[in-house]
Amino acid sequence: MRLPTLILALTCLAGAASAEDLTGTLQKVKESKKITLGYQEASVPFSYLDGNQKPVGFAMDICFKIVEAVKKQLGMPDIAVDTLAVTSSNRIPLMVNGTLDLHCSATTNNADRQKQVAFTNTHFLSATRFAAKKAAKINTIDDLKGKAVTAVAGSVNLTQLAKVNTERNLGINLMPAKDQAEAFLLLETDRAQAYALDDVQLAVAIARSKEPQAYMISEEAFSKPEPYGIMLRREDTPFKALADRATAELYASPEIEVLYKKWLQSPTPPNGLNYNVPMSPALRNAFKKPSSSADPEVYVMN
Repeated sequence: MRLPTLILALTCLAGAASAEDLTGTLQKVKESKKITLGYQEASVPFSYLDGNQKPVGFAMDICFKIVEAVKKQLGMPDIAVDTLAVTSSNRIPLMVNGTLDLHCSATTNNADRQKQVAFTNTHFLSATRFAAKKAAKINTIDDLKGKAVTAVAGSVNLTQLAKVNTERNLGINLMPAKDQAEAFLLLETDRAQAYALDDVQLAVAIARSKEPQAYMISEEAFSKPEPYGIMLRREDTPFKALADRATAELYASPEIEVLYKKWLQSPTPPNGLNYNVPMSPALRNAFKKPSSSADPEVYVMN
């Protein structure tokens, strides 16, 4: 056998072996010729429906980068991309049972969830802060002393607010609200002087309000940074490695700045709202040092 022919034969054998050696999600995608992305219809601006009922958002764009890497690794540029609307309650079961291949939203990566699913490198850091009217001149947590502060009943935000209230002996009048809409109404109508919630959700609520310019979000936080990650199945080492590599490459490139500004610092579809959320130093640092850790301490800057 001539050398070129031998090399070609060996290459074909190696390709066949690698195809046979595929496991988990990569094997599933190769056999089905499709990949399924889960999204949430109102997880603005991470995943939601635009004016054409098409799922869009910051996390969706990151997922599409992972899909590009899958197509390249499998040598299958025509893989179909299916999208499936999920909820907070069914997203993990649908990932575990194999319905979803990636979940693209604002899912907090924590130790409890890591017992059921895995996450790729962190794409956002959120923390509980408070919103107040600028005219009230409430800038720090200590400024909340003796004030009425609302948060959604049963939320982690309310728990964190109550903890700080006790620890600092602030005498805050806690006003639990049934949902985010009621909480913002309490702030808007001055029945509460502040509203505690995840900072990015506060930014969305303010952008949607009647007078966005009337409100501010505190720099001081009630919690350490909580990482958001793209969710995938546990114990699927090859697929997680691919997703980690794809996201690390994106976060090391100038493109991450473009995507971030597109969704968090620019007018967004369908209503042209700008959420005005600057990239925090902690998130910028997380992009420089990609991690899928659920430990908030990893993201705290010294």
